[in-house]
Amino acid sequence: MAAQWDDLRVFLAVARSESLSAAGRRIKLDPATVGRRVARLETDMNAPLFAKSPSGYALTDAGQRLMAHAVRAEQAMEDAAEEMMGQSGGLSGQIRIGAPDGSANFLLPQVCAKIGQQNPDLEIQIVALPRVFNLSRREADMVVAVSPPTAGRLTVKKIADYRLHLAASEAYLDSHPPINSLSDLKDHTMIGYIQDMIFVKELDYLGEAGLARVNLASNSVSVQINWVRLGCGVGIVHDFAIPAFQGLRKILTDQVSLTRSFYMVRHEDDRRLERLNRFARVLSEELGQEVARLEAQT
Repeated sequence: MAAQWDDLRVFLAVARSESLSAAGRRIKLDPATVGRRVARLETDMNAPLFAKSPSGYALTDAGQRLMAHAVRAEQAMEDAAEEMMGQSGGLSGQIRIGAPDGSANFLLPQVCAKIGQQNPDLEIQIVALPRVFNLSRREADMVVAVSPPTAGRLTVKKIADYRLHLAASEAYLDSHPPINSLSDLKDHTMIGYIQDMIFVKELDYLGEAGLARVNLASNSVSVQINWVRLGCGVGIVHDFAIPAFQGLRKILTDQVSLTRSFYMVRHEDDRRLERLNRFARVLSEELGQEVARLEAQT
């Protein structure tokens, strides 16, 4: 029996969320209904599609094969919806953006709010995770990344460069020994990433600056910046984040100055979806402008 689109939609939600409850929240169904729909689809397919484990629902070999067909069906439905709605009006529907928590906390909120105000029928979701997103499983419609992927059926376009510097709160600097050179940092509390949780080399800021010692560490840049803001020590901070906090001061700018880049990453199959193309263009333009605006204030 051919699978119906609504059952495939449930299947995709479980495959991407790896749990019935998370899938239910995603598509606004209760977990019991999600479970029944998956069981019905497995009966129709005459094959188990998921293997349940303590970590959640994982795709079986049959599920992996069905995933490719289900994604194509999803794209066909989106194509049809776009063609029926036309492209003369504003953007609408749901778009999910994946991003590391630096951009997710200090850039995307204001940028997406502005885009949302201009497109009131659009639902924008920001997923902030300190790891690489899996676009093949459609964890997000697009990703703002700090490292351009080199594998997979993905399209990559550079958005903008951004800068980072050592920084500390004025209160910390006023109450601790002066910092005139990198060698002075040995007498100070250093804040940075947990070394074995740096998921791309571009985030190894202290390592590039030759500062391997970390006293306070987190896999979240937001936690790190809060430690710096609270006067707990010295860390490398995005220039675009500094205006959000009073009393943060860049230090040793002539000795440590890092440049990184943001990239727009999308699944190759989405290039024909004009709604996502339009949103990606607007998001990239607004992000670049917001980085420049905030960096000019530091």
